[in-house]
Amino acid sequence: MAEQRDGTVLCPGSYDPVTNGHLDIITRSSDVFERVVVCVVNNPLRKDKTLFTAEERKAFIEAATADLGNVEVRIFSNLLVEFARELGAKSIVKGLRAISDFEYEFEMAQLNRKLDPGIESIYMIASPEYSFLSSTGVKEMATFGGDVSDLVPGPVAAAMAGRLAEG
Repeated sequence: MAEQRDGTVLCPGSYDPVTNGHLDIITRSSDVFERVVVCVVNNPLRKDKTLFTAEERKAFIEAATADLGNVEVRIFSNLLVEFARELGAKSIVKGLRAISDFEYEFEMAQLNRKLDPGIESIYMIASPEYSFLSSTGVKEMATFGGDVSDLVPGPVAAAMAGRLAEG
């Protein structure tokens, strides 16, 4: 049977910072969908302040996914379903690590479905080696001098060390 790939999918998030777990979901999505648009939230509502600007987060993801020809990165500031409509996307893919992710993502999926029932939410279970990994956890580890070099791309680890040393 020939490999079937399907349309455009959005992979939204704050990506502050992008982790190897995020990149795993993006890479796996690129194997399934023709076009993957990684959507970087400009000003995340659930975060007081981001460590990196939206432009910095976008650049980190672009560098980390440069070998994936069907992945592009965009910054967005509007409702996700509106952004999906603008890009002609019919699907949103997110990674799930634990029950706590499910509860939040379930609520978001229902709200998005109310706004546009034609856009499907699709979930990928985190690979076992990334099931514990979160941007918040990485920032906390790095803040207290922990080695995060195997949790994020090299340029991100270096930038975090510099940024956290300044703060």
